Amino acid sequence: MVPSKDRKFGERLLSERSLKDLDPSFSEAIDIALDGRELSVENLERLLSARGPEVHVLSSAADLLREEQVGDVVTFVVNRNINFTNECMVQCGFCAFSRPSGHPEAYTLSIEEIARKAKEARGMGATEVCVQGAINPRLGPDYYISILEEIKRRAPGIHIHAFSPEEIDYFTRSSGQDVEEALKTLREAGLDSIPGTAAEILDDDVRRVIAPRKIGTARWIEIVKTAHKLGIPTTSTIMYGHVEELKHKARHMAIIREIQKETGGFTEFVLLPFVHRNTRIYRSGLARPGPTGVENVITHAAARLFLGRYIRNIQTSWPKLGPATAQIMLYAGANDLGGTLMEENISRAAGAQYGEGLSIEELVRLIRDAGMRPAQRTTTYGIIRIY
Repeated sequence: MVPSKDRKFGERLLSERSLKDLDPSFSEAIDIALDGRELSVENLERLLSARGPEVHVLSSAADLLREEQVGDVVTFVVNRNINFTNECMVQCGFCAFSRPSGHPEAYTLSIEEIARKAKEARGMGATEVCVQGAINPRLGPDYYISILEEIKRRAPGIHIHAFSPEEIDYFTRSSGQDVEEALKTLREAGLDSIPGTAAEILDDDVRRVIAPRKIGTARWIEIVKTAHKLGIPTTSTIMYGHVEELKHKARHMAIIREIQKETGGFTEFVLLPFVHRNTRIYRSGLARPGPTGVENVITHAAARLFLGRYIRNIQTSWPKLGPATAQIMLYAGANDLGGTLMEENISRAAGAQYGEGLSIEELVRLIRDAGMRPAQRTTTYGIIRIY
């Protein structure tokens, strides 16, 4: 356990690793975090710029804080992804999943098919279905309500984690309701929690490049904070490794932290590396080819140091990183491996090559091999079983 009241723990860590000559601004940020104090955005930028031996210190500090904040239990949820449509009018440059209206590969699942998938997942032990889709102009508010009602009818007891803030925004516009009314309508139909996707980078200059037709930063914040006010929990996310700079990542995490300090409604922070291969912004030369391995370690570790006091659960994405690399992130501050998924479409369409799902046995093996204790959790991080 980290002695959080010891202001010099970070200095001892540096000394033990024979790294006394590191830049003072970096070692100061490490000391602040390990002392349990709040990092500034400037501190975070400095951590995100770590290079060489600094990366070892940063990841070690994140590992120590992870142990202090959540112990040695690493969690996962047994769930199923249901992407109900890929027909989309938003057409983000980083997305290779969506198709325009009329495209021969466009699809929309029937309510019956969605409910069947949820019932099947429940029969296989899933406690959650994660339901998201593209912004399909052919679908009205009744479709979204019917999804929730029919899942609850066909798979009673399963947690419905559904509809990103982008989808909530579309529902408000198509239904004529304001955000609070729309969320109450969806909650009454069966919505339990909301994925905090559609965040990407919460900076409108970045969003104008990667997703010019998507909701802006202020609208994302409004929807998430309203959900929290109504008692609807959400996740929070970041997608990095494309066109953003260090300052954009730092500001993004600062926004997430300020929301959490105000509402306490985030269950986790999910790091989503940009998968580049089949995306327009990469093929057009606008984006870099995703983050490097070192950038993944740095970003996960910095998230733990900056956010861990307020958002205890830091999730790494095996569909995007691959199971082996995601396992390494457990030594860089992460304490959650996400879900079994059962089917995964969005990362795979962008070029990820790591399969559509992982079994419980595979997730348990990854966690145990990292020297930690595997545990199945609920969507909101209640522990169901420690293996």
